[in-house]
Amino acid sequence: MSYHDYGQPPPPGYGQQTSSLAVISLISGIASFFIVPLLGAIAAIITGNMARKEIRQSRGRITGDGMAKWGMILGWINIVLSAIGICLVVLTFVGAVSLPICLVPLGFMNW
Repeated sequence: MSYHDYGQPPPPGYGQQTSSLAVISLISGIASFFIVPLLGAIAAIITGNMARKEIRQSRGRITGDGMAKWGMILGWINIVLSAIGICLVVLTFVGAVSLPICLVPLGFMNW
């Protein structure tokens, strides 16, 4: 029988391994701000969730939960910022949002 069968932690000299998915999640989250905005964010969220599941199921053999969390956080931040940007572009295009009133010269205003 192995240690995995009884849910015991690994022996002291065994060592821990960092989750590859957690590293990919963090790198994708960072890259989503500079290289591949939306695709990087989606990859960060998906691989972050997969990494956290892998880490929970490893019973202490695999680490990297913090990296997975931050990859997911960066991914969600990027998606929110992208959605806000897309909404502003669409609203500007249809004319619902215009330049702030302070940028309009006073001579053109009829008061």
